[in-house]
Amino acid sequence: MSVSAAHRAIEAVFRIESAKLIARLTRIVRDVGLAEELAQDALVLALERWPATGVPANPGAWLMTTARNRAIDHVRRRKLVERKHDEIGHDLDARQESPDLVAALDDDVGDDLLRLVFTACHPVLAPEARVALTLRLLGGLATAEIARAFLVPEPTIAQRIVRAKRALAEANVPFEVPRGTELAERLASVLAVIYLVFNEGYAATAGDDWMRPELCEDALRLGRILAGLMPAEPEVHGLVALMELQASRSQARIGPTGEPILLLEQNRARWDHLLIRRGLASLARAIELGGGRGPYALQAALAACHARARTGDDTDWAQIAALYAILAEVLPSPIVELNRAVALGMADGPAAGLALADQLRDEPSLAGYHLLPAVRGDLLRKLGRFAEARQELERAASLTHNARERTLLLERAAACGSIPPLPR
Repeated sequence: MSVSAAHRAIEAVFRIESAKLIARLTRIVRDVGLAEELAQDALVLALERWPATGVPANPGAWLMTTARNRAIDHVRRRKLVERKHDEIGHDLDARQESPDLVAALDDDVGDDLLRLVFTACHPVLAPEARVALTLRLLGGLATAEIARAFLVPEPTIAQRIVRAKRALAEANVPFEVPRGTELAERLASVLAVIYLVFNEGYAATAGDDWMRPELCEDALRLGRILAGLMPAEPEVHGLVALMELQASRSQARIGPTGEPILLLEQNRARWDHLLIRRGLASLARAIELGGGRGPYALQAALAACHARARTGDDTDWAQIAALYAILAEVLPSPIVELNRAVALGMADGPAAGLALADQLRDEPSLAGYHLLPAVRGDLLRKLGRFAEARQELERAASLTHNARERTLLLERAAACGSIPPLPR
């Protein structure tokens, strides 16, 4: 294997395994910042050794063992061996502890990743810092990717992450899932984090791939665990329903060469009907618990409209537009309004959708958001205003950081130049 090929393989493995590494290391060293540094140390060692020795049969286990050994060395240097014996084994020098020993110390929640989410969502941090830090630690996202998810400058996110790790260390925040009222208080930010991780997997903000399925799987897993932990909380079930229903379309969203396939062009026979049934059941549970107007339950209801339609033409766009109107009341947001513009364009015609989208052109938070010109371009195309449509779609392509999405937008822009104007 060439050095460059080995490096690509290492980076891919680390992207998948980094959250698990950091979660496990945090339980050993009790410091998320230090845990991230130790995980990075393991990556550096892999970059040095694997090009010569080859990628191990179980690269994740190699990284975990290397990182844990470094964590143990750090514990020894800090002279905390006695206090750590009950947590990381009784024979540090021999390093013969069972690979599952740390996992065996879990409480009834039994999930390091979930512990990591709740630790990063501790109230000692501001809400925006909780989300940014967890996306960094759990999703393995680069600072630039998180900045695009938040629609804020990259230096702002970098400062949030550094300050958040420092604040957790200074406050000596325990690595645990809270109980009772504290759990409920921290739930909203945890749900936001999980869904943002899912979204990054469902539609990657950057890179060469349209999707990053491992992030969707992590988010779904965390959501299901959380639903088991809080079975009477309707918004947890609403979030799970939303993710299940969106994930059901994953296989149909990518073409043979990895190109994106948009919703109305998808082969619905490729949708995962088991996930659809699970999603509809979770939505029904959220409604049964009185959470039908919760933000996640409303978004799940929107996804359910698509899931129930046998074809794109069968979609109840009037119902979708009505649900977006309710969501705009419950969760006011320029992005919700942009989605409502799409729904109105389908339900009442492209002129109605464009009128709403045009109201968002001066919204500061959408100034660099590629989907605003993408939506306007599509609506303009449907109105036969092809020159304007092409300009908007090209602008959207220039703003996106995802290579697959850029290609799709440029193809749609080019198609506008080959379509004759509608007769007047």
